[in-house]
Amino acid sequence: MAPEQLVSLDAGLYFVATPIGSARDITLRALDVLASADVLSAEDTRSLRKLLSIHQIPLNGRKIISYNDHNGGIKRSILLKAIEEGKSVSYSSEAGTPLVADPGYQLGRAVIEAGHKLTIVPGACAVIAALTVSGLPTDQFFFGGFLPTTRSQRQRILIDLKNYSATLVFYESPKRIHKTLDDMMLVFGANRPIVLARELTKKFEEVLRTTVGGLKEVLEGKLLKGEVVLLIGRGEEHQVSLEALDFLLLKNLEKLSVKDAVLKVSLETGMARSKVYQAALELKNSQ
Repeated sequence: MAPEQLVSLDAGLYFVATPIGSARDITLRALDVLASADVLSAEDTRSLRKLLSIHQIPLNGRKIISYNDHNGGIKRSILLKAIEEGKSVSYSSEAGTPLVADPGYQLGRAVIEAGHKLTIVPGACAVIAALTVSGLPTDQFFFGGFLPTTRSQRQRILIDLKNYSATLVFYESPKRIHKTLDDMMLVFGANRPIVLARELTKKFEEVLRTTVGGLKEVLEGKLLKGEVVLLIGRGEEHQVSLEALDFLLLKNLEKLSVKDAVLKVSLETGMARSKVYQAALELKNSQ
């Protein structure tokens, strides 16, 4: 249901969180801002139009300005000019909270640097929703966004985070989920706790709580649909003596580059790649 009346908004940018699935997961304040803002902008104009239609919020002559990774450089100046003219501007991601894996960061920075008002209208966020239902510790977590598309870059990031004492959270494309699980199997091992949360708040919501090896087996040959959130149980850094570390590095540096030797030793020992790399540099310098 639409707000009963418009509210008065100060000039500035309003980041408005939108539902990640169920259209009813929107706050009353978000509806007020969407009904009252002088200018509407969105990562996906079609998604916002649909949301406005569901909640019976009329455009009243307003246009929805597209703002995304491809046109941000051009549209940013248009939105800034509107704020300079004393207008209120709302911006919404395709779904969820703006700036969480979406292109709004540069827009927010530009507004701050120009000395204008920046306000958040909080609401749904896939990261928090997935953490809430995961059953994994939530006192500390690391959000890594989308992992890189190339295998080598993906593995490097996973190795660096392997022993991080916090729940790891990633977004992933259903098309890449199998490749990512292969890398997680290599880096984390088969027994590391993992949770896959898919289509949260939607009709076919699915939450799989298992291990990396178990999830790989369950998903074998399956083609997933919808947005995927992967959550990895916290790791524990393995303690390796300096003598043992130096021995392994020297052995591998005889036939591998520093980069490849560090990667191999990090996987073998469970030590953070940054620490292994520092030890390798010290070894090279002492020779």
